Amino acid sequence: MDLEKKITIINKLGLHARAASKLVATASRYESRITLNRNGQEADAKSIMSVLMLAASKGSELKVQVSGKDAEDALSDIESLINNRFDEAE
Repeated sequence: MDLEKKITIINKLGLHARAASKLVATASRYESRITLNRNGQEADAKSIMSVLMLAASKGSELKVQVSGKDAEDALSDIESLINNRFDEAE
């Protein structure tokens, strides 16, 4: 199954090290291939360095692409994590 969704980073500090680490940990729980795309730059959601290279600040829009048998669950969990501000206060 192939899914795609645009999600906006809403936490105050953007996709910084701690947030990126949580995103990678979430993505790594799934077999699906998960990529993030920001302004034409693609990142493997299971690679901390790749995710950090996106330099996604607050307000950045990410296109999340998920491909695999557990794609629906993976996309749902990633969307929840981002929309919950990576469990940060702001």
